[in-house]
Amino acid sequence: MELFFDLIFVALVGQIAHGLHTHPSIAALGIFFALFASIWWSWVNLTFAVNIMPELTRRQLTVIMLSAMFAVGAIAVAAPEATDNRAWLFAAGNVLLRLVLLVLWIWQRWNRTASRWRILVYNGATAVLWFASVFVPAPTNFVIWAIAIVLEVTMLISSMASWAGDVVQRINVEHLTERFGLLVIIVLGESVLSTVSALNEDWTWESGLTAVFGLVIASLLAWTFFMYSANAMQQGLEKLQRAGDSGGIRDTVGFLPFLLVAGVTVISGALAVAIAHPDEPLPVASSLSLGGGISLFYLTNALIALRFGRASRRAYAWAGPAVGLGVVLAGVGVVWDATATVIGAAIILSIIVTVTEIPTRLERLRAD
Repeated sequence: MELFFDLIFVALVGQIAHGLHTHPSIAALGIFFALFASIWWSWVNLTFAVNIMPELTRRQLTVIMLSAMFAVGAIAVAAPEATDNRAWLFAAGNVLLRLVLLVLWIWQRWNRTASRWRILVYNGATAVLWFASVFVPAPTNFVIWAIAIVLEVTMLISSMASWAGDVVQRINVEHLTERFGLLVIIVLGESVLSTVSALNEDWTWESGLTAVFGLVIASLLAWTFFMYSANAMQQGLEKLQRAGDSGGIRDTVGFLPFLLVAGVTVISGALAVAIAHPDEPLPVASSLSLGGGISLFYLTNALIALRFGRASRRAYAWAGPAVGLGVVLAGVGVVWDATATVIGAAIILSIIVTVTEIPTRLERLRAD
């Protein structure tokens, strides 16, 4: 059922990235990050709640995920015009999602926790704020959205000491790692889907060449994540759990992965624009999305590795060049034609993966 729920999240990612595909601009990029932050936070809240409630039966979990699916579906429909005519629907979807979480927490934890006020405020009060924003015109409604999210984040940080001890030990690390891995597959899938769709719309050899290297970029990002980051996440979370480090778990599950997932998503928008206009320089927003997305992906991986306590020298060895080259790529993308920029990005990722693979293979040979 969690996998079925992820299908609506696939649609949501595509919808919210729509503006980056069709009308890339700095404003569209800013709106994407703002809206995606609220969506990301809702996904984290739902995933975390289900993770620490193993007593849920399959049928109970099904009801929860299907209810959440309809809420996310409303958000997905509203996403392309969330700052305009469909802002009310975007808010209504968030109201429903928080009510689902409120019912879940009351049902499963009301008699097992001393922090009942936290349950009521964290999902109940914020649901009221989102509901109030339905009837408020822009830009006041956006301010209310921001207040609701900031309230949740603040409560999470400030009240962590009072509830984290029990919760940390209840975390199912294997399930959590799997859920985040599947989320990365979703956003990488958005890159593949947008690449194929863009090529279907602009069927030329230049667009085809650009699309091939776009798929190379998505493949190399997948290689990096699933060969290194996924295993490192499970091992790192197990280490933090043994140490009782609730702050470390919060950062590596709730906060930092947002940058990684957002980075991969904006790359897909840049690739779609490049395929549509292969012989022209990328717009500034698309160039920033491609180069900056690569930088965000590797920088976030490095920060998560450091938060897990891995050796900084090794993290910097591949993250430093990756971030630097991504920044350079963002600059040249507005000068080179789009095909050359995408090929340059593929070459950069190929070098990074190769440089990472060589010492890994040597270590395995020595071990053998």
